[in-house]
Amino acid sequence: MKQLIRAAFPVLAVILFVACNNNPATAKGENTTDTIPHGGHDHSHMSESSAPAAVQLKDDKLNAVYQHYIHLTTALINGDEAEAKIASNAIEAGAATVDGGKTLGASAAKITAAKNIDAQRTAYAALSSDFISLVKKSGLNSGTLYVDYCPMAMESKGAYWISSNEAIKNPYFGEKMMTCGEVKETLK
Repeated sequence: MKQLIRAAFPVLAVILFVACNNNPATAKGENTTDTIPHGGHDHSHMSESSAPAAVQLKDDKLNAVYQHYIHLTTALINGDEAEAKIASNAIEAGAATVDGGKTLGASAAKITAAKNIDAQRTAYAALSSDFISLVKKSGLNSGTLYVDYCPMAMESKGAYWISSNEAIKNPYFGEKMMTCGEVKETLK
């Protein structure tokens, strides 16, 4: 019996390892760059023919803020409190130059001042609502954005965010509930 257990253990360990590292998005060939840490360059999941058009908002100042919003969203998905502070600080600075960006800047300041990742995620809900309104007002020159919704965020009150990827990657729960949510609206 001991010999059977000794022989089976390495096999089970390999099976478990492979199963735990099986990412359905990469198996399907989908673009997973939304979760690449800021500054990372991983284009291994994209081919030239499947690459989505780059998102370009009509308002150049808001487009600059959008880049930091994606950085913030990725940081929250990854549970990276320090990166979230860096991104929200940049959003706060950029929002000061955007028409109607005062509330967005105030929400970003709350994320920067937050004591932990949970407080950052709570403030992110208000920031995302403000940002979604500004993006809808501006419109897009190119690309597609998805307005995503998680019904369990904010103690089951629900919350929205914007993503450039149709696949759900939840910034409110990160790895705890990565795919919780749905696309509510497509912006083109």
